[in-house]
Amino acid sequence: MTLAIDIGGTGVKASVLDAEGRKVVKRVRARTPYPCPPPVLVRALDRLTYELPGWDRVSVGFPGIVRDGRVLTAPNLSTRNGPGTRVSPKLVDAWARYPLAADLEGRLGKPTRLCNDADMQGLAVIGGEGLEMVVTLGTGLGTSLFLDGSPMPHLELALIPFHGRGTFQDQLGNQARRRIGNRRWSKRVLRAVETFDTLLQFDRLYVGGGNATKLRVDLGHRAQIVDNTAGILGGIKLWEIDAV
Repeated sequence: MTLAIDIGGTGVKASVLDAEGRKVVKRVRARTPYPCPPPVLVRALDRLTYELPGWDRVSVGFPGIVRDGRVLTAPNLSTRNGPGTRVSPKLVDAWARYPLAADLEGRLGKPTRLCNDADMQGLAVIGGEGLEMVVTLGTGLGTSLFLDGSPMPHLELALIPFHGRGTFQDQLGNQARRRIGNRRWSKRVLRAVETFDTLLQFDRLYVGGGNATKLRVDLGHRAQIVDNTAGILGGIKLWEIDAV
């Protein structure tokens, strides 16, 4: 059994999966606590999973750059009161190089693997051929890339400038969508996809996250909307690849 955890800027979700990736229990969810230094998040995840059935290993999707079980960046979790609020330099420092996989392994008592949340979602939906891109539309914007089924080094494309008006995350995140409406927001998503395609020339695009169903534009024949539960279901696939 695999405990799969999906950490988001707004909520944290978890379920237990069997060997085929089926959920053996309904997904549980709680709000992401803020301010959110590492010990606060770890305690919140411990409470969230306390009443779930037993597991043999743990998979965690994290909203930031992750390498060798350590967090390098945590853009949303480094804010004072959640996405869109001021960044706390103390929280930035607290998350930099933080060994979250080892901390959770000690707290939850089982082997733990950690990867970017968009990477974990991608593992559940990609076809395994060519250059495939995953975009997640939720509290912010997540991206991941796979070449012939293997994850490529993670790029925080969400943090690059978006047409001189803040970052991709600023313009495509949930706060922007609520402010300008689904139709205008959808056009921004299309412009972002076109930019990514110019840069990468991907073969397939998968669009997930809680706001994917709110799109009001056609992203082209190479694009596919995927279920938001993939952020959990990728937890099985994470153990079938080399550690990221």
